[in-house]
Amino acid sequence: MEFIQIIVLALVQGLTEFLPISSSAHLILVPIIAGWQDQGLAFDVAVHVGTLAAVILYFRTTIKRLVIDWLASLQQRKNVGESKLAWAVILGTVPVGLAGLLFNDLVEIFLRSPLVIAATTILFGLLLGWADWIGKRNRHEQQINWRDTLLIGLSQTLALIPGTSRSGITLTVGLMLGLTREAAARFSFLLSIPVIFLAGGLETLKLIEAEQQTNWLALATGAAVSGISAYLCIFFFLKLLERIGMWPFVIYRLVLGGILILMFT
Repeated sequence: MEFIQIIVLALVQGLTEFLPISSSAHLILVPIIAGWQDQGLAFDVAVHVGTLAAVILYFRTTIKRLVIDWLASLQQRKNVGESKLAWAVILGTVPVGLAGLLFNDLVEIFLRSPLVIAATTILFGLLLGWADWIGKRNRHEQQINWRDTLLIGLSQTLALIPGTSRSGITLTVGLMLGLTREAAARFSFLLSIPVIFLAGGLETLKLIEAEQQTNWLALATGAAVSGISAYLCIFFFLKLLERIGMWPFVIYRLVLGGILILMFT
């Protein structure tokens, strides 16, 4: 991989993992449009490690509190502090974990085309805009109940389809359920931790089986750039979200989808 490819793809992963615009779609499209060879599985693992490190670092205080309260809830067999939110993160991950194991290969083979990405980018972009428009935005993440957890967890399975966006679909359902924009985003980011960990673990197993040669400098650079850009993305997204809403991302998705249709039909 050339240095410019490493930097661009790492920035793409870091900036799009947590925005509602689909990181998987951009990692597929950028090499196609730029005429680059596929970056390879090892690089994908590295940039996912970077974004995972970023979200854990940003929410380190929250994560520590959730883990402590969750362990206390196991011991006392009742809700303790924010243990309910911790359980929601765990249970909300189960559907996408199972779906990933069952359907990941099918998605890789049949649903990675630019036209599929164009369709999902437009469709789920419009759905995000509609949810932002009708959402009551009067609930916080601590008020999430088991029905909310199930619906948001199930929605994550759709993100296996490139162009859907894991953060986008969880934000959409969260807004439909009445969460504030910031609450929906924070819960989406917390949900991303086990999801990225599981996805990265699956890719790592494939990498071990493939026994590919490894360019450690490229991987380290990609992880560092994706991690730094992801941390900054989370910081500014949460700062600006209530002010700008979802429509800038909706418009971006519509424009991107339209361009892809023109390019690939």
